[in-house]
Amino acid sequence: QVQLVQSGGGMVQAGGSLRLACAASGRTFSDGVMSWFRQAPGKDFGIKDFDFVAAISFTRNSASTSYADSVTGRFTIARDSARNTVFLQMHNLQPEDTANYFCVAAESVYDLKHPGSYPYWGQGTQVTVSS
Repeated sequence: QVQLVQSGGGMVQAGGSLRLACAASGRTFSDGVMSWFRQAPGKDFGIKDFDFVAAISFTRNSASTSYADSVTGRFTIARDSARNTVFLQMHNLQPEDTANYFCVAAESVYDLKHPGSYPYWGQGTQVTVSS
């Protein structure tokens, strides 16, 4: 099993920055995908209620990233392989970024932008952006 523990988040004014972290433990893997999804206020816990934010696909020697259009240029996903930790650095936050953010992981995915691809989920962390 893989355990994902999230940290960071909180409340910030529009234009501000926050950083989320997601530490993996247990049966970690050297090749895989770790991503962030978010659940906007009022959404439920169905598959369609989670919006893709960013992903990092990694092997022992390389990594590639992917972002939702809405966050491109503002958010950066990065991985510290030594600590099995993924970070989401968020700049120029806007009220529409307000959501509960979830870290997810998988050894392989059929669609990295689909939440159903990921068997391992963090506990979620709230990000609130005020105008």
